[in-house]
Amino acid sequence: MADDATQELSVTPDAVAGGSTHVSDEVVEKIAAAAARAVPGVAELGGDVARFFNAVLDKVGLDQVGDARRGCSAHVTNGAAVINLVIVIEGGRRVPEVTDAVRAKVTEAVEAYGLRVDEVNIRVDDVAMGSPTSGA
Repeated sequence: MADDATQELSVTPDAVAGGSTHVSDEVVEKIAAAAARAVPGVAELGGDVARFFNAVLDKVGLDQVGDARRGCSAHVTNGAAVINLVIVIEGGRRVPEVTDAVRAKVTEAVEAYGLRVDEVNIRVDDVAMGSPTSGA
């Protein structure tokens, strides 16, 4: 008789809980920075000060501190992102080609996560002359 009191509940595929989802600025920054670093012609991310502090952290064994987002800031509002990057390009590379490739790669990477990219602003802060990645 105890079994008669047990009811079986069916779950339908369209029974989804409500709520909201917010993707933090930091998540977008990590995605964008990784995408920008993968573009040929980008030697580093970050301005002079950020690179200086990163070199100091490398020397004291804290080489992973701040690397994931260095050189990138983002602001996400209503599912749309505005991304700002500071890059160092490899010597001998054409700035418009590198920055166009960075914009395309960053936009593709961020939009793969379901966000819209409104802007990718890029400041070329330096050129890496004779760096190991430039082949010179």
